[in-house]
Amino acid sequence: MSDATASASAPLTQLSRLSLRLRGAAPGSDVGLALGVIALLSVLILPLPSFVLDLGLSLSITAAVLVLMVALFLRRPLDFTSFPTLLLLTTLLRLSLNVATTRLILSHGNEGRLAAGHVVAAFGGFLMGGDVVIGLILFAILMVVNFMVITKGSGRIAEVAARFSLDAMPGKQMAIDADLSSGLIDERAARKRRRELEEESGFYGAMDGAAKFVRGDAIAALIITGINIIGGLAIGLIRHGMPFADAAATFTTLTVGDGLVSQIPALIVSTAAGIVVTKGSTEGSADAALVRQLGDNPKPLAVAAGAATVLALMPGLPMLPFLGLAGIAGGAAWLRHKHPPVAVEDTVAIAGPAIAAEPPISETLRIDLIRLELGYGLLSLAGGDSARLTEQIKGLRRTIAAEMGFVLPPVRIQDNLQLPAEAYVIRIKEIEAGRGEVRPSMLLAMDPRGGVPDLPGERTTEPAFGLPARWIADAAKEEAVARGCTVVDPPSVLTTHLTELVRENMAELLSYAETQKLLDDLPREQQKLVSDLIPAQFTVGGVQRVLQALLAERVSIRDLPTILEGIHEAAAGGGRGIGGIVAHVRIRLARQLSDAHVGSGGYIPLLVLSPEWETSFAESMVGGPDDRHLAMAPSRLQEFTQRLRAMLEAHAAEQPVVLTSVMVRPQVRAIVERLRPATTVLAQPEIHPRARIRTIGSI
Repeated sequence: MSDATASASAPLTQLSRLSLRLRGAAPGSDVGLALGVIALLSVLILPLPSFVLDLGLSLSITAAVLVLMVALFLRRPLDFTSFPTLLLLTTLLRLSLNVATTRLILSHGNEGRLAAGHVVAAFGGFLMGGDVVIGLILFAILMVVNFMVITKGSGRIAEVAARFSLDAMPGKQMAIDADLSSGLIDERAARKRRRELEEESGFYGAMDGAAKFVRGDAIAALIITGINIIGGLAIGLIRHGMPFADAAATFTTLTVGDGLVSQIPALIVSTAAGIVVTKGSTEGSADAALVRQLGDNPKPLAVAAGAATVLALMPGLPMLPFLGLAGIAGGAAWLRHKHPPVAVEDTVAIAGPAIAAEPPISETLRIDLIRLELGYGLLSLAGGDSARLTEQIKGLRRTIAAEMGFVLPPVRIQDNLQLPAEAYVIRIKEIEAGRGEVRPSMLLAMDPRGGVPDLPGERTTEPAFGLPARWIADAAKEEAVARGCTVVDPPSVLTTHLTELVRENMAELLSYAETQKLLDDLPREQQKLVSDLIPAQFTVGGVQRVLQALLAERVSIRDLPTILEGIHEAAAGGGRGIGGIVAHVRIRLARQLSDAHVGSGGYIPLLVLSPEWETSFAESMVGGPDDRHLAMAPSRLQEFTQRLRAMLEAHAAEQPVVLTSVMVRPQVRAIVERLRPATTVLAQPEIHPRARIRTIGSI
């Protein structure tokens, strides 16, 4: 039983293998295309019988008609991206068949009109009417129409379209990246639009080159026809001893028939190429676009009907054709006047108020929270797949969210023609926060020791931190790295500057709406805390002010539940203003604050405020508990500032933390912020008990 089963399954296995082989060679597969191209090339070498030649010529004509129909019903040119490859293959097919036909005409032309097959004989007899002169004239006219009109025009359009597409690519890329950064589209939509932009650029570039195939095909057909006529006459007269009239009639008829067989498909394919490249950005198929654009307005139709009527009444001209056309045009104009087309915009306007089509004035009041304006020379940094600026800005938003617990608003990238070519401006809430210049084709080299790198290039100042630097060429990068310099590319320079400005102005970027969103996005188990706190004990605006106070000193608000617990505790005690609540919240965040300032040695380096200055600051406080401010004598304040600056400069390498009491910490922080904004000021209770500390100096 098992042997019988095995013997029965063997043919099935062989059939399945054969099926897989045939499937791999089927049309549409890679093997099938390769075999087809090899077959076309083999026609140039191997002789073909007449019936195979008839099949090839029929395929050429049918394929040309198919390509034309596809071009007519295209909705957009990018739906036919294989057209340049198809142009090459159809051109190769026609040239191969031309060579095969030439071989048959020259070798068997003396045998009669069917020497090169029935298709060539039909074109030579029926279309030429048996007259060689008429055939030559028709062939010449087709050549002129194809070569001088259609092919030349479509090639020029493809060349201009390719050039404009490449020139507009950076601007389109920047628009896509700007929409992505502003949140109008997501990452998937941005990738799709970038892919379509690449396909558009590649398509028009390929069409520019493919137009040369059709042009070369027309020239080759003319040369092949001349060779066939001269060679056929020579073979007929010399080799076969035919009379001149018979040789001319036989070989010339077959040659012109072959030329017509090849030029008619070439003319059809050239027309299809012209339709594709002239379609441009018109949506919909060509027939629908023509009917819509020619027949939507009744006035041109009415004028055309009147002109046809006048021509019909003129003596000597046939009346019936012009009257018929006048009636058709007039009827179409009357129907369009009675039933005007309803545009999509009109439908929207009918459904809503009459002024809905005009943007409301309130749109002009909207401001960009963060905007990056680029000079025209820097547009390449934000456009194209190789541009790193937009990717780095997206990475910046993710980094800020992970480190600070604050979702940075979208950064809008915009070109500004009023700026110098290589300049940029960063605006926070429409106000300029910083500006700088970068060289897009160079690299920025900085010496970690603080001096200017001893390298050939342009001396400059790093825009984010004001460090001396030098713009160097790409070729000098290895030398700069070998000398210990830090080398940064232009997008990183710009992104670093943006990062520092965002960190400095982060408190202003936290709006009431963003605060409410942070509260709404808390996990479900934390919503009870929010409902107990707001609005019974505190307000959303109060939470916003507390979070802004923390962000102003670069304290992360990612641990929002702990912050809300601290607000809840401070608000429950009563009698505390925003300053007191912030101080209590900072104490609750002691572990986070301590961990953030642990240095490379594993401890927190501290500069302690001496008891003398603690007492001096405490005695200089005026105002109530919620509105305390410093009223120290200017000479005394200047003395403290000088000592503080000296200590910070002496221990700058360790990035020390200034330690004070809770009472005077806000006032000391206000002074430190003017000297070094990045230096942290902590109160004694804000140091976690388990944190390792080391006092490196006293003020």
